[in-house]
Amino acid sequence: MQTVTVIDSIDPSITCAAPVSVTVDAGTCSADASNVNLGTPTTSDNCSVASVTNDAPAAYPLGDTTVTWTVTDGSGNTATCMQTVTVIDNEAPIFIETLPSDGTFECDNVPDVPELNASDPCGNVDIKFTETRIDGSCDSNYTLERKWVATDENGLSTTHTQMLTIQDTKAPEPTNNFDSSLTVNCENIPEIPALEFMDNCSNTVNVSFEEVSDFDEQNPSDYNILRVWTVSDDCNNTKTYTQTINVLLNNFVTTLSDRACYDDGAINLNNYLESNQTGGNWVVLEGNVRLDQNIFNPENVALGAYKFSYATANGSCLNTIELSIEIHDECIPLPCGKEDVIISKVVTPNGDPYNEYFTVTGVESCGFEIELQIFNRWGAKIYESSNYQNNWNGYTHHSSIGKAEKVPNGTYFYIINLKNSGLEPIAKAFYVGTK
Repeated sequence: MQTVTVIDSIDPSITCAAPVSVTVDAGTCSADASNVNLGTPTTSDNCSVASVTNDAPAAYPLGDTTVTWTVTDGSGNTATCMQTVTVIDNEAPIFIETLPSDGTFECDNVPDVPELNASDPCGNVDIKFTETRIDGSCDSNYTLERKWVATDENGLSTTHTQMLTIQDTKAPEPTNNFDSSLTVNCENIPEIPALEFMDNCSNTVNVSFEEVSDFDEQNPSDYNILRVWTVSDDCNNTKTYTQTINVLLNNFVTTLSDRACYDDGAINLNNYLESNQTGGNWVVLEGNVRLDQNIFNPENVALGAYKFSYATANGSCLNTIELSIEIHDECIPLPCGKEDVIISKVVTPNGDPYNEYFTVTGVESCGFEIELQIFNRWGAKIYESSNYQNNWNGYTHHSSIGKAEKVPNGTYFYIINLKNSGLEPIAKAFYVGTK
């Protein structure tokens, strides 16, 4: 018997599939083996291929992983090949916080820059922030571009951009209080308040002021003062603030009086004014007379009192001169001495036309007023008149003579005062009888 042993000493052959590139699974920094298709290597053997195996991991880490394939034939002969699996990071970092949104904001209420953080499963993340200002029509009108860039260790980045529109829509406002409306007497008008203004954004505040009064010097009455402040900032936001003062007009009246003879010539009423009192007009208050501006000519006017007024503005109030001038004729000499006065010596009130009344005559043209007092022999006053008209005929009150209406016959006494005559009173006796 002869044994012939045939031995298989020839190794099989194997050729790996092409290298494989995959991306990381979402939210991880690796690729699960189930998501990696390695393909099938090409194998052959002179007898038979018993098995084909590899050492692939359950999950492929970031980067290159070498997978070794082994082919075994029926005789236990083996051969290997290498296949590269590359895991690529294509997952950019993710910001953790809620991202700030675009918006429009007032210039004094610009939002602070928020701090943003980002995460990445493959390592640390570097965040860079930049802010760019884009100028607008004025210093307080502009745009802010805020940008956050988060970059991971593999150079992948995520960018968030926030656009802020910044605007100035508010006008300057006063920093101190003031009354917008007042009612005062004309002598108590307050000073112009020293208002200061501040703007919410601008460093410069433009202020203009105007005061207007509707006081009418030609027709003085209560009036108004309007004070107006107009303010604006660098962005031309403008606002007006007003103070209205209702002024109650007080008239401070000074009364003057004088006397003048109608034959003394024209009277310049301005001579009664203070040196600084100008701007008014003389007006006739009482009396039938016409003025030639400030000239009063009494030559052809009736005797008596005339009243004039002159009003001028004194600051915010009214000053008025009220001038009374009595026009008389005492400047004309009259023949009215004591020797011209004729006084009754006898009164016989019996109804005939002779000596019926007690009379004072001879001074009718002198303009005197006659004050008369009559006394009986015992000194009792039985009659009195402050403006006697030559009309006493012996009658008197019952209390003076009892039940009779006429005084009894006898001697009586009088005292006569001629007012405005300059004469001394005249006192004498006279007789009252019936025959």
